[in-house]
Amino acid sequence: MTALSIKRLWKEYGDQVVLENLNLEVKDNEFITVVGASGCGKTTFLRMLLGEERPTRGTFLIDGEPLPAEPGPDRGIVFQRYSVFPHLTVRDNVLLGLELEQAPLIGRLFGTKRRAALERVDEMLHAVGMYEARAKYPAQLSGGMQQRLSIAQSVIKNPKILLLDEPFAALDPGLSADMHILILDLWQRHKMNIFMITHDIKEGFELGTRLLVFDKVRLDVQAPNAYGATITYDIPLGISGKKLLDELTETTRRTERFVDKLAAA
Repeated sequence: MTALSIKRLWKEYGDQVVLENLNLEVKDNEFITVVGASGCGKTTFLRMLLGEERPTRGTFLIDGEPLPAEPGPDRGIVFQRYSVFPHLTVRDNVLLGLELEQAPLIGRLFGTKRRAALERVDEMLHAVGMYEARAKYPAQLSGGMQQRLSIAQSVIKNPKILLLDEPFAALDPGLSADMHILILDLWQRHKMNIFMITHDIKEGFELGTRLLVFDKVRLDVQAPNAYGATITYDIPLGISGKKLLDELTETTRRTERFVDKLAAA
């Protein structure tokens, strides 16, 4: 079981406020999609969940304990750009995480431990539809196959929380639809919490159990860095319609127009 509690959380870089007054409670096994205009702190929020960033103030608890100070195996991440090792085969890419976990000094497993690890790897490759490509190298894979490999790398460690940073943005619509089915299947099987950033609001509505919208409530041309983004909508999915989708799209465009205007000034 994994629960998150965020109260009165702020993130600042010097005099630039990125996030302000975030409050959020997340139960076990939720699939949360996160949308919002560019520059509204979505990736910063994900980096805090991963442990790469620390809140400036406020509380951030995972299972009642303070957020760990660095990334750990309980939190996996998949980026838009495929984070795979080009010199390793598909099978060895997925195996490496288990080897580093069980043999951190030499990074290799032998005998019965290696056979047991390879059984887990092959089971995961079957789950993501990559078993037949297990002997190939990343350069021999399509974009969709490389993303499946990235997902397998993260999920093989059985993380409590899986973080997805626009993982399907570079894929064509047909491949994206296949990846939606895959990630929903893995989420249900492994009973983990998922946070997924997307710029596609329609995709945000179609996946998961809950949608968060990050936006800047206060916009000041004279002091653009004085105010950060916060969670402006927290929507249980399955109850919203076209009117709300149009409203969120317009809200996101408003903030993006403000940012573009500042950049052009």
